[in-house]
Amino acid sequence: MNDLGRLSLNIATTKRWTLREAVDGAVRAGLPAVGLWRDRVAEEGLAESAALLREAGLRVSSLCRGGFLTAAGEAGVRTALEDNCAAIVEASTLGTDAVVLVVGGLPEGDRDLAGARERVAERIADLAPFAREHGVRLALEPLHPMYCADRAVISTLGQALDLAAPHPPAEVAVVVDTFHVFWDPALAENIARAGREDRIASYQVCDFALPIAQDALLSRGMMGDGVIDFAATTRMIAAAGYTGDVEVEIFSADIWNTPGDQVIATMISRYRDLVLPHLTG
Repeated sequence: MNDLGRLSLNIATTKRWTLREAVDGAVRAGLPAVGLWRDRVAEEGLAESAALLREAGLRVSSLCRGGFLTAAGEAGVRTALEDNCAAIVEASTLGTDAVVLVVGGLPEGDRDLAGARERVAERIADLAPFAREHGVRLALEPLHPMYCADRAVISTLGQALDLAAPHPPAEVAVVVDTFHVFWDPALAENIARAGREDRIASYQVCDFALPIAQDALLSRGMMGDGVIDFAATTRMIAAAGYTGDVEVEIFSADIWNTPGDQVIATMISRYRDLVLPHLTG
């Protein structure tokens, strides 16, 4: 059995590459899957991207991203719904059942976190039937609390699961991203819950690097270069029954400035050492 059979390159990790370059790099390395970002797909063209991936024989583990659902005004709500419906159509066309949602932070001047979270729940209810029609799951990604104000008003896996709970798991699920959730004292409990509810749409791995970068978005690191216990978290994921792809998604200036083939080689080595041995439970 190919030991890379579940490893996926999220193309944000090789940010300098075009979609076509990332696909070629994944194929050279023997990877079976890629996680896509919508801007790179738009550069190539949606139909062209789908054809490129089919010809390369690659799975699409997820599409990033939809979300930003916290707008209060009518125009903002309409824009959010239109963009997320477009993301769902793109995901379906590309052959993935997971569109990752970063739900959005507080609108400018707004300090009502509870109200923002209520609006997220309302927009998920608006979008879930459309997602179902297209065979796509809305994959809610809780983000580390330092992003609560500007990017995601949900910070824990438990919050994401509570938002998903009113909907069938085939419509609304969650992303477990080690960078964002490693700190959570209730992580084991909620990964087990996500497994029982069949709501794990994606397992994303990268490390939490110190010191935190001046731009906090760029504080991710290659597995093994930070503080996360991948053995423990991966065993939780395996025990929860997750059998999907393991996606490596890293935002790091140092990694982006490293040649892509070298990044993938390191990624494969760290995956084999730190993640793969724990995937079987």
